[in-house]
Amino acid sequence: MARPVWSGALSLGLVTVPVELYPAVADHTIHFHQFERGTSDRIRNRRVNERTGEEVTQDEIVKGYDVGGGDHVLVEPDELDEIAPERSRRIDIEQFVELDEIDPWFFDKTYWLKPAKEDFAKAYGLLLQAMDRSEKAGVAKFVLRGKEYLAAVRAGEDVMVLNTLHFVADLRKPKDVMGKLPELPKPRPKELDMALALVDEMTAPWKPEDYRDEYAERVEELIKAKEAGKEIAHEEAPEPSADVVDLFEALSRSVKNRKSGGGKEPAKKPAKAKKPKKQQAELTGLSKADLDKLAREQGVKGRSKMTRAQLEKALKAS
Repeated sequence: MARPVWSGALSLGLVTVPVELYPAVADHTIHFHQFERGTSDRIRNRRVNERTGEEVTQDEIVKGYDVGGGDHVLVEPDELDEIAPERSRRIDIEQFVELDEIDPWFFDKTYWLKPAKEDFAKAYGLLLQAMDRSEKAGVAKFVLRGKEYLAAVRAGEDVMVLNTLHFVADLRKPKDVMGKLPELPKPRPKELDMALALVDEMTAPWKPEDYRDEYAERVEELIKAKEAGKEIAHEEAPEPSADVVDLFEALSRSVKNRKSGGGKEPAKKPAKAKKPKKQQAELTGLSKADLDKLAREQGVKGRSKMTRAQLEKALKAS
């Protein structure tokens, strides 16, 4: 079981509930060690004293703020907690807002909040149900690891969810990052209608379980292949984007492809293996998962690395 990253109290008016904060998101990034090329020598990062070159342990390190001229003000970690003890120990809900009023731009990380002891389950459950019924989020501030966070506390499935939020001062305006934006010409009505038709055609219920980190899977396959001394199959580079000459025509073809179930331009027929049009239509109407299943049944090799178009081509040739 995971350990809490913070413990303190959730406060709403005169109601205070001791709580623990747990990360709700796991990092599945594949991490690598560093080696010097051509050797088995590990490369390590160490904290060293820049004057003596000697390594320094974490408990011997203090923070220093640069005040200019090479001078620093040194601050002990405990001193940072002492200047705002209530923020370090409490999540104070200051007001409630409609959840959809918070622009996704503000959301950062997600945590679970649970009562620290069973004795406080009744108060915790009451606040949870009140948030669930109202469909509102409590806006609060608290300190975690020496930094103050803005947060939204809301009801999840039988548990409170805390989302850390960015402060307005943290958010960068597009023009500050990218400079002057190009002038956007007004679209023609028929182009806009066709774009809306494409959006409608591509609209489906949100099913997060349908999405997975395919890149991480390919990295794992690469590692296994190299470990076994096997040949590494390379993905085909994507075709370069073509200049859009007729926007309406491109949108029309996109809508047509979506309605046919392909989602992409149909793969060209191989010159050798001509198949009846009925079979081609059947393949185009299948989802990528169904195509993969059919390819597995027909013994198509390397199917896990194939794009949809490649799967269709391999099935037509089989």
